[in-house]
Amino acid sequence: MTERHVLGSRRVFVDTSAYYAIAASENTRHQTADAILRGLDESSVRLFTTHFILAETHALLLIRRGRDLATRVLGAIDESATVIVRVSYRDEQRARQIIYRYDDKNFSLTDATSFAVMERLRISTAFTFDRNFAQYGFQLLGT
Repeated sequence: MTERHVLGSRRVFVDTSAYYAIAASENTRHQTADAILRGLDESSVRLFTTHFILAETHALLLIRRGRDLATRVLGAIDESATVIVRVSYRDEQRARQIIYRYDDKNFSLTDATSFAVMERLRISTAFTFDRNFAQYGFQLLGT
């Protein structure tokens, strides 16, 4: 993925795996994630995520890294310019269609709702280390 392509799209969806890699400094992907985030900030790309991703990120950090980091990351996302999209009823229905249609893939409900929201908002690029996004057809930053 070239930086020019990302700048052309001007919008990127941020997934749990990216938030976790940024937050967990010992994570093998931390430096890569941090560099990608700095590049996105410098290029004024608009970031989007969902409340499902926030819940999943908070739970993952809470279990693996503890309450303090989970709370700090949640607060940092809340204070950032990231647009937090509510998953609608239609998004949830579309997510179920995706899960049923792609029965050879291990798409979680959170992944599938992310795909539905990205389709609805016409976002083609995801900042993620989760290859499920590529399997569904999105362009990835981070892998």
